[in-house]
Amino acid sequence: MTNKEKILKDLNIGCGVARPVRAPRGTELHCKGWYQEAALRMLCNNLDPDNGENPDQLIVYGGLGKAARNWNCFDAIVRTLLDLENDETLLIQSGKPVGVLKTHESSPRVLIANANIVPKWANWDYFHELDKKGLIMYGQMTAGSWIYIGTQGILQGTYETFAALGQKHYNSDLGGKIVVTAGLGGMGGAQPLSVTMAGGVAVCVEINPTRIAKRLEKRYLDIEAISLDDAILKAKEAAGNKKPLSIGLCANIGDILTSMIQKGFIPDVITDQTSAHDELNGYFPKGLSFEEALRLRKTDPKTYKDMALNSMADHVKAILEMKNQGAIAFDYGNNLRAQAMKRGVDNAMDYPGFVPAYIRELFCNGEGPFRWAALSGDPEDIKVTDRELMKLFPEKTKMVNWLKMAEEKVEHMGLPARICWLGYGEREKAGKLFNDLVRDKKVKAPIVIGRDHLDCGSVASPYRETEAMKDGSDAVADWALLNCMTSVASGAAWVSFHDGGGVGIGYALHAGQVTVADGSPDAEKRLTTVLRNDPGTGIIRHADAGYETAIEVAKTRGIKLPMVNMHGNRP
Repeated sequence: MTNKEKILKDLNIGCGVARPVRAPRGTELHCKGWYQEAALRMLCNNLDPDNGENPDQLIVYGGLGKAARNWNCFDAIVRTLLDLENDETLLIQSGKPVGVLKTHESSPRVLIANANIVPKWANWDYFHELDKKGLIMYGQMTAGSWIYIGTQGILQGTYETFAALGQKHYNSDLGGKIVVTAGLGGMGGAQPLSVTMAGGVAVCVEINPTRIAKRLEKRYLDIEAISLDDAILKAKEAAGNKKPLSIGLCANIGDILTSMIQKGFIPDVITDQTSAHDELNGYFPKGLSFEEALRLRKTDPKTYKDMALNSMADHVKAILEMKNQGAIAFDYGNNLRAQAMKRGVDNAMDYPGFVPAYIRELFCNGEGPFRWAALSGDPEDIKVTDRELMKLFPEKTKMVNWLKMAEEKVEHMGLPARICWLGYGEREKAGKLFNDLVRDKKVKAPIVIGRDHLDCGSVASPYRETEAMKDGSDAVADWALLNCMTSVASGAAWVSFHDGGGVGIGYALHAGQVTVADGSPDAEKRLTTVLRNDPGTGIIRHADAGYETAIEVAKTRGIKLPMVNMHGNRP
């Protein structure tokens, strides 16, 4: 049996129905090149039961974020990748493989577009019409771009946010501080470990008991409380002893915040990471049990959405009340504030998004979420990359500490993987390092390198990444398109462009890229070019908006800015 025949059998390709999927491991190719092989393995990895949220329905995370439109499309993608030549490019339209074009060896092997709708029609109602007709798929960010690595994928970004919050407001870490939040899904599941890594105490409310169980099993969550009073007692005790602790509470956040206020319990920090961007599939109205809500979604979606939006309004009002009573409030990019505005909460924007509050300065330095996965499937390969990266950047003490903590505390979900935030110039050095490790056989197989779409230059999202831009260009989407085209021109292994990730249809446009270190000179050229130019677009985007840090980085690192002189002024 050939490798191709074996993988077709192992993945049960051709059955067209749900079944467990696990990425191939090892050093043997099933495809005609490592770029196609990497795409195949990462597609499968998104749907690994240890990784994806609801893989039977092809849902990876974030409400409806899928890896492929349906199981027949998944089968067709796999078949096509297995036969794809090294000078061909596969086109994916919202999770459906629609064509293969003869390009050249330096082209991306796959180009992906998910859920992009002409702006006049770009809303959830029209999306659902198209979805019912089988014409579209919601790709979230890394679900439909095949680079999801489990909850770890957002872990360091969440940690960076809480660490920056501690420095900004307390001039320290979060020791002795209590954070209340909600949502323990694929993204929100990073919150408890992020808070404890930053020294704090987290009370994480989640209505789905299986999500709490999964976070406990994977050690992202420390303990589960039996009631609100129990959660408050445990949180206060841990905070009093400055002991990091994360507490899960199975309940509806809308009900819990009201009760907290009535009990006079106001946390130090209040935020949220439910999938509020999707009022039908991502958020649970208060007043309903988990099972009742799931039934109502199917039997009366209109009533469900109406109830969800009303609950979101109350949710935001409770956050604002806690803010008025002294809590630090921030939005973690799930569009909760904008949803509440639909129900008349006109002051919903009175608390900031996490990017303008804590992350924008990092973006101005080209910093962002650099992630990689070991295609060998051997966790030892990730340990090797961790050690070598710490040697390469010993001066990045925060990164070094992060990698040490991640190795100790983070359990791999699916293929072994890691993430850390790297800046402009650093990413290309890391890419070359990883390629050298493959070339010199210090790791057992090629390494795939990607990132979240949440990055310094790849997103137009006025309620998240581009909220409150200095020049008012929050909603200008040209930058995300330029980033996408730059990754194609630079030779990424696969490139994607989506609508809606994190905040919902019509609220964001964003691009993703993935590269592959296979140890070859060609891979080195492609890696260094992509990993230089991708964050380079972020420097350009922020310099053009007038951020002095970005202008200085451009000047010192040789990035040409035709309309900005060395003093930061436009001619």
